[in-house]
Amino acid sequence: MKKTNAMRILDQNKIEYEIVEYSEDGGISGQDVARQLGEDEETVFKTLVTHSKNENFVFVVPVCDELDLKLAASVSGAKKIEMLKQSELLKTTGYIHGGCSPVGMKKLFKTYVDESALEKDFIYVSGGKIGMQIKINPRDLEKLIGAEFVQIVRRD
Repeated sequence: MKKTNAMRILDQNKIEYEIVEYSEDGGISGQDVARQLGEDEETVFKTLVTHSKNENFVFVVPVCDELDLKLAASVSGAKKIEMLKQSELLKTTGYIHGGCSPVGMKKLFKTYVDESALEKDFIYVSGGKIGMQIKINPRDLEKLIGAEFVQIVRRD
């Protein structure tokens, strides 16, 4: 298996992780990926890239949840946040839709992970390409990319 930028960075920083592959033709939605991995949707996280007036932010949330843009703006200190257009994703991050990892983007953007990740020993995030997930301790993401754990999805 060819290493992705995310894997190389994890290796360079001696971060423990596991690569889990899944079928690329089984769908790229987070729910599809969780199903293929045989994991709960609360354990598989998606990486969402947003922008405000002049800054980008990364939010990592469980695939079963939706990013609350008002909460996202509040925690980031931005007045208003919008999702980055899919057509801008590769140019901005170096990753494509369905393969966007919070590790190894072209630039280290301020990253927020939903606080529910702290309830788990590990979570799955994209490995940097479709068909590949990284199983990692959420605290290791915090150390590596300076992620902050905050509430960014609505809970009933």
